[in-house]
Amino acid sequence: MRFAIPICLLALAASLPAQRPVNEPAAFPLWKDGAPGAKGTSEKDIPTLTPWLAPPERATGAAVVVCPGGGYGGLAVDHEGRQIAQWLNSLGVSAFVLRYRLGPTYHHPVELGDAARAMRTVRSRAAEFGVDPNRAGIWGFSAGGHLASTLSTHWDRGDSSASDPVERVSSRPDFAILSYPVITFTEAWAHQGSKRNLLGDRPDPSLARWLSSEQQVTPETPPTFLFHTNADTGVPPENSVYYYLALRRAGVPAELHIYEKGPHGVGLAWSDAVLGAWPQQLAGWLRTRGILR
Repeated sequence: MRFAIPICLLALAASLPAQRPVNEPAAFPLWKDGAPGAKGTSEKDIPTLTPWLAPPERATGAAVVVCPGGGYGGLAVDHEGRQIAQWLNSLGVSAFVLRYRLGPTYHHPVELGDAARAMRTVRSRAAEFGVDPNRAGIWGFSAGGHLASTLSTHWDRGDSSASDPVERVSSRPDFAILSYPVITFTEAWAHQGSKRNLLGDRPDPSLARWLSSEQQVTPETPPTFLFHTNADTGVPPENSVYYYLALRRAGVPAELHIYEKGPHGVGLAWSDAVLGAWPQQLAGWLRTRGILR
């Protein structure tokens, strides 16, 4: 027998805040006294980090800020957040899952500011977290990959005169991992939903170019691992290909893997016998780069 659920109850359930899984660490706000530019005090106005620290007996000292995707309008915090953190922990890497602010409520530069603050926070509190501040990277998925590539190409060394000690340290990732990332906002294969959520309906063309990461790579962009699928129609693989070529031209160490089959948003692809091999290739790259010691 099937029972209909009243629409009012479905609406109520959708409005309730998501419950934190029993084994998930507690998140903390990136700014104690409220985030710059916040438009309210609800959950969506408070960017946070959830620290998944590697088990002491396995810890390598490496750390990764994880940026889930969602088109800059949502966050896939399970398969592009929690699962990623748990997998990194299995390698002895501490993970810090970032809940950044989203459009259409928030536009650039808010999201970049949240990512930069996350990287500074991990680095400035490295001793507390038991990580090496010189082996702190970033990993982004889809639109989160755009955010990670934006920080990779628009980082700064910190403000030595800042009263806030967190703001004194560099926001540059030591390495970057980009999974089926949004990269460009100017080419035919740009993801229009991410662009609209981040920049609004009528973005300045010069700002769109400034936030097209394939046009912003320099020799100081961090070493990068890229994963994509040829069959991805949501965010075409040209995004990863053109970013890889830009890294190559700039002399930045990079590795690119494109699988023939697989839809957008596969995460670690544990259920796919073929795609499920890609995380091991990433682990090999991390070892090659000396990140997993």
